[in-house]
Amino acid sequence: MRKTYTVHETLACIFFIFFRCLSMSDLQKELNSASNIEYELFLNELTEETIRKISADQNEPQWMLDHRLASFAIFKSKKLPNRWPDLSKLDFGKIVWYAKPKKDWPWYARDRNDVPADLKEKFEKLGIPQAEREYLAGAGGQMDSNTVYHKLKEQREQKGVIFEDMAEAVTKHEALVRRYFMKLVPNHDHLFAALHGAVWSGGTFIYVPKGIKMTQPLQAYFRMNTYGGGQFEHTLIVVEDDAQADYIEWCSAPKFDTPSLHAGMVEVYVGKNAKMKYSSVENWSFNTYNLNTKRALVDDDGYMEWVGGNMGSCTTMLYPCTILKWERSKTDILGVAVAGQNQVQDVGWKVIHIGKHTSSKIVSKSIAKDGGSAIYRGLVQIMPSAENAHNATECDALLMDDLSTSSAVPSIDVQNDTAVVAHEASAGKIDEKQLFYLMSRGIDEDKALSMIVNGFFSSIVKKLPLEYASEVNKLIEMEMEGSVG
Repeated sequence: MRKTYTVHETLACIFFIFFRCLSMSDLQKELNSASNIEYELFLNELTEETIRKISADQNEPQWMLDHRLASFAIFKSKKLPNRWPDLSKLDFGKIVWYAKPKKDWPWYARDRNDVPADLKEKFEKLGIPQAEREYLAGAGGQMDSNTVYHKLKEQREQKGVIFEDMAEAVTKHEALVRRYFMKLVPNHDHLFAALHGAVWSGGTFIYVPKGIKMTQPLQAYFRMNTYGGGQFEHTLIVVEDDAQADYIEWCSAPKFDTPSLHAGMVEVYVGKNAKMKYSSVENWSFNTYNLNTKRALVDDDGYMEWVGGNMGSCTTMLYPCTILKWERSKTDILGVAVAGQNQVQDVGWKVIHIGKHTSSKIVSKSIAKDGGSAIYRGLVQIMPSAENAHNATECDALLMDDLSTSSAVPSIDVQNDTAVVAHEASAGKIDEKQLFYLMSRGIDEDKALSMIVNGFFSSIVKKLPLEYASEVNKLIEMEMEGSVG
């Protein structure tokens, strides 16, 4: 019988794939290095002409160009939000909106052997080909604004599964894409939704037909390479009735001294009695503003799992949302955030209960160190129609020093008196007595600190297979190195 992975095991699997091939220092060096790429099209002015060039370069139909121009008009009418984290240093005049490699650079390959040598070497070091061979049903990679590699295993294609670069899907599967594109997150939703609608490029389109169960995950890797770069990938996932899919997405960028912007978007549609797992690790460099938008809609008896890890960027504002619109729909959510020096991780989860007998569970754990700020900002909304809805939310925060801060800003709106809602939160510091005890037994400070932090995550780690738990522990050790003193 094939093993079914829990949401906790899925998170560990991401970390396992991400870190298994490199030592921690080598991995960080690889993520912080930029590739030497020459660009054919390099657009760094936010104008209508820029938007038309992006659309023309991707050979888009007229309706998509019209959508871009309408989104741009909405964007110009809105202002930066002045609440929550400070975005005043984000200068739209210094962002690269579209960067396409030169003509003789084969930027879209169906075979790994056709990927340019320097990029192929980077993917090899990051473990993507090995992961594709051992774990995945398909893999894709994007550099800046364009997909460089995309492949789905043949047996999945024969069953009607679509795993395609988003720009390609707009023309190859136009009717299907047009039916769903930015319907869950309309361009008038907020400033960055409008911006995304105007300048989006790349991303992933996944379509799983009715009754098809994908037992192996699909994976995409997004890399932002340019100085002052912007990345605006669009991920659209449709899982039809009685189908199943599992998708892993991870992101990185080299470290520069000027702000970069990530404003991607994820839309997920889960059909009746369907199951979807969406997992992501976002490890942007410390000059990146990560202002992503993610939303899922779940039908009768459908099930949506979110797993999120946020460990990079100078500022993250990310609040994935599940809409439980129909009866007996369900969502489970696990989020982990680490805020270090000069970092603000303002993250949380939203669940909107509309259908009867819907249920949700949210588990959020965060660490703040070296003066970082970790904020949980969540919403649980029980609508009048949501009879017998159930929600349980758990927020735990760990402060590593006296400079760091942690806040919980939950919003709970219950409009049906048959609902059952539970919320619990905790925040604490490293116990100095525990640290002293471990060090008195000959354990060095960093290792002792990691052991205590691992204890904080024990409710997750103890549920993992041994090899996966080991990789998560290594990640924690890297993040915690030098955090006390």
